Amino acid sequence: MKLSAPFLLLAAAIGVVEASGHGSLSRIGTHHHNVARHGQNDAHAKRSKSGRCKVRATSTLVSTTTPTPTSTSSSTSTSTSTSTSTSHHSSSTSAKATSTKKSSSTALTSGNNSSGNNNSGSTSINISGLVRVTDWTCGNSGATKDLTATHGPNGSIDWMNCGLTEGGWNPPHVTVNDVVTVNLYDALKDSNTPFKACSKYIDTFVNYANQHGIPPIIIASIAMQESSCDPHTVGGGGEQGLMQISKDKCGGAPNGNCQDTDFNIRTGTKFFADTLNANGGNLLLTLGNYNGWPKDMTVASATAARWSSCCLCQNNMDYLVQNLNGWYLNKDPYTGNPRIGKYFNLDNCN
Repeated sequence: MKLSAPFLLLAAAIGVVEASGHGSLSRIGTHHHNVARHGQNDAHAKRSKSGRCKVRATSTLVSTTTPTPTSTSSSTSTSTSTSTSTSHHSSSTSAKATSTKKSSSTALTSGNNSSGNNNSGSTSINISGLVRVTDWTCGNSGATKDLTATHGPNGSIDWMNCGLTEGGWNPPHVTVNDVVTVNLYDALKDSNTPFKACSKYIDTFVNYANQHGIPPIIIASIAMQESSCDPHTVGGGGEQGLMQISKDKCGGAPNGNCQDTDFNIRTGTKFFADTLNANGGNLLLTLGNYNGWPKDMTVASATAARWSSCCLCQNNMDYLVQNLNGWYLNKDPYTGNPRIGKYFNLDNCN
């Protein structure tokens, strides 16, 4: 059946509203897209010029106090050895993923050796483990030792995006203790680390991440994606500082300075941790939500904004794999070789 042009325009408009108006969490993820796309030398300038619409409505999902977990487990990351994870399955979500990851540390070494000259190449990295989660619906993670555009130690993009191209996104249950991460201190020892800009704040990231049982590089990755670790960054919606926290979360900032690095990292980390707990410890769901991904999101709804006046308001469909097989492994997913991703849907934006 042929659909009329007005009907298609109406459908696209509805998709934009759904993508832009999702009120659970903020959207991030265009800063580094602009770095790779425009090829400028000043990374922060590229990110701060992003036209991406950030939706930072106050979430009813996130409580002001950390929910009491139903279970706790010791973190396997070497950078979180002093704390325990508060991730758990929520009572309303049936457990559908089974972790078979060995109990040995999943932290990576800092040595990274690149090979290949195009996006179809691969990068060999020294690792001590692979994510070992099998989901009843999404299947095996597809984790590989070598890093390619779509696969790596933390699984494949199709597994992380499970359901996106079919009935709707419904990610496997992966916790912060399941994923492979680089110790943040070790990351800084690598001369090619993308986290150099964060070097002044490493102890603060580690301190607050450890308090919540989260590998510190996960929190530092948010700061890289949000602000390139520039504490004076102000977002298009007034978001503040390293973690780009919204104004409603600035209460209690010292002298009203929401950009204070200690306050900013502490507040952003707690927001992420509270949301992770509200999501039953599901890291993939929390990361997706952070980029504005609602559960059951489809390719059509993720890309509906392409045809609007805010093309960059699309959901970055490569977002999960860029985090898990990029930042978490001390690799820049946008400027590295290979460039990590499959869809690159934001490349369509002028």
